[in-house]
Amino acid sequence: MSEPTPARPSLLRREPDRPRGVILLLHGGKVASARPVDGRSASWRLARALQRQITPAAHEARLATWLLRYRQRGWNDPTAPAPVADAHWALTEVRRHLGEVPVALLGHSMGARTAVRVAADPLVRGVVALAPWFPPGEPAASLAGRALVAAHGSRDRITSALATEHFVHRAQRAGARAEFIDMGPVGHYLLRGSGRWTEVARSRSVALLVE
Repeated sequence: MSEPTPARPSLLRREPDRPRGVILLLHGGKVASARPVDGRSASWRLARALQRQITPAAHEARLATWLLRYRQRGWNDPTAPAPVADAHWALTEVRRHLGEVPVALLGHSMGARTAVRVAADPLVRGVVALAPWFPPGEPAASLAGRALVAAHGSRDRITSALATEHFVHRAQRAGARAEFIDMGPVGHYLLRGSGRWTEVARSRSVALLVE
């Protein structure tokens, strides 16, 4: 018997005193899965580890780190993707708890695609995308006037570094300040070269909010 999908997503919040902004982490997932995201989800655990690694620097800059846990593991319905609704909810929670503070979206894989889909929200300054899932034709208009940093390794067999480069060019044409970072011969799960992945995540997310 499958577990019921939670009625609401949830947030793991780590905050300094009087935060002046939020780094909102969005974890990866699957193309299609209605399974709930629980503590056994490898994608959520990876994002939780990344949150722990970047939080000290974020707090030094008076930034909170929030990790969103989606209700379901999959992107699912392409016309109404499940994680996108959850990310909109998280941004509403930022407003409810902290007011109109700026937000940097830090997404891995499906989380990066989710980040782009909600980037037009007025709170969002930009997106840091790690090994992102940007399929051909993924819309980039939401990034107009925002920043995009997309980092990808050449040995990724889950998502495509070439597709990410193409998306960066589309984002630039849409009016984003977009750049591609070649992470070298590394794969999808931020394990090989983990120190550099963490540095990109930490430095670029903080820079979006304190520049």
